[in-house]
Amino acid sequence: MSIFTTSTPVIGTPENGEWPLVHPLACLPEPALETPTQGSIPDDAACMALWDKYGMLDNIRAHSRMVAHIATELAQRARAAGFPVNVAAVRASAMLHDIAKTYSVLHGGSHAQLGASWVVAETRNHALAQGVLLHVHWPWAVPEQEPERLFSIPFFVIYADKRVKHDQCVPLRQRYEDLLVRYGHTEKARKGIRLSWQQGECIERAFEAHLGYAIHEDSFDSGRLVQRA
Repeated sequence: MSIFTTSTPVIGTPENGEWPLVHPLACLPEPALETPTQGSIPDDAACMALWDKYGMLDNIRAHSRMVAHIATELAQRARAAGFPVNVAAVRASAMLHDIAKTYSVLHGGSHAQLGASWVVAETRNHALAQGVLLHVHWPWAVPEQEPERLFSIPFFVIYADKRVKHDQCVPLRQRYEDLLVRYGHTEKARKGIRLSWQQGECIERAFEAHLGYAIHEDSFDSGRLVQRA
């Protein structure tokens, strides 16, 4: 069976204006979640140097900073709760999650796949690259009852990215209502956006259950709360 004909519905963000309902990885075996044991973990300065190298647009830089901020806050909370989270690795992956976005806007292609290949080439750290590759959507079941898997780089980056509209932290509903307006021009597109929204809510509920606090109310800005729509 072709990986492009699996019936598994998977969505993320649009590439070249289309929302694919089938993720090219969906029919492959679920991967082991990498731990950052090899390669380098770039700090913020090194990540920003890579932004410069790959010509990242200013608005994407601002977006990436906010995604990294939210992912870092969540990773710190998980570590404080006793889960073995490498906070620096989560932050680096989040800083680099859209490293290929500018290129894909200009030339096409999957910014997640291309970005992951660039991160491997630059850092030799497959755990960081896995977060970049899978930040648009997790094509398998979310491990809600397996915190040792849930609290891994891809889920921190996926959730943080879903909470950021441009460069502002917003509730999931507000982010996806904006996407419906901007990209929901066909029923296929609207279905894709809603499925991605549902995955975000699934990850959010799982994080809240294991961390014991209302993540959906957190704006990640000095403790200010946001209203759940």
